[in-house]
This record gives sequence, C-alpha cells and structure tokens, in this order.
Amino acid sequence: MERQIVSSGSPYEPVVGYSRAVRVGDRVFVAGSAPIMADGSDPPADAYGQASRCLEIVANALREAGASLADVVCTRAYLTDAAAFDGFAKAHGEAFSEVRPANTTVVVAALLDPRWLLEIEAEAVVTTAESAGRPPRRPSVRRRPG
Repeated sequence: MERQIVSSGSPYEPVVGYSRAVRVGDRVFVAGSAPIMADGSDPPADAYGQASRCLEIVANALREAGASLADVVCTRAYLTDAAAFDGFAKAHGEAFSEVRPANTTVVVAALLDPRWLLEIEAEAVVTTAESAGRPPRRPSVRRRPG
C-alpha cells in the first residue's frame, strides 16, 4: 500500500522524524497541529483563535492528502488549561457540526511553546463525496432511546 507524506515545510520535520500528515490507503493521520502562524507572528491570544488556526492547518494538510474536514472521524485536543475548553469547543463545533467526529480532549501540563493554549490532531477516512469533488451528504445520527 502506498504511503503519501505531507510536509508543512517545518525545519523540525527531518530533525524529529515526523510529517504534518501521512496517508496510507484511505486513512489520513494529521500530526498534532499547534497555532503556528504562517508569517511567524505570535499566535492569537485566545483559545478560539488558536483552535481556529490549528484547524486551518489540519484542513490544509488534509487537502494536500486528498481529503477534507468532512472526512475526519476522530480528533484529539490537548489544552494547557481547562478554561480554554469553551473557545476550543466553539471552533471545533464550527468546523465539525455536520461531521461530528469522535473527540478526546485532555488537559496537559504544557506544550512546547508557552504561548500555545492548545494543539489539535486528527484522523480521517477518505470516503466522502466532498473529497471526490461532489457535495457532502449529511451524516446520519443515531440517538439512543431514553
């Protein structure tokens, strides 16, 4: 099975030995994405702004791998403070309100840069019509009785 590597161009990728994303078959794994600004400026000061930036990075990596946010089946978020949850949740909800991937959110002691309030990683399975150039269909949601 072919392995496609997506690079962000970070100088740390070859040093650490990682990729922004890896696609194998119909699966895409996007590494933890921190709120690093393309122009090198400081990240937004608030959790919503940082989560929005992280999700933009995730979306770009998915696009390079032939996927989209509509293909995401699982996300993991690492917050440095539980107080960042509402801002993270708002951005995540805006990105995934129709897709509704499985999510785990944990609070950690710190991230590599003390300005980062959070980091987000994602996994996708490329099966949606959007990834094939067609409009996405709304996923079915099963609700438990009672």
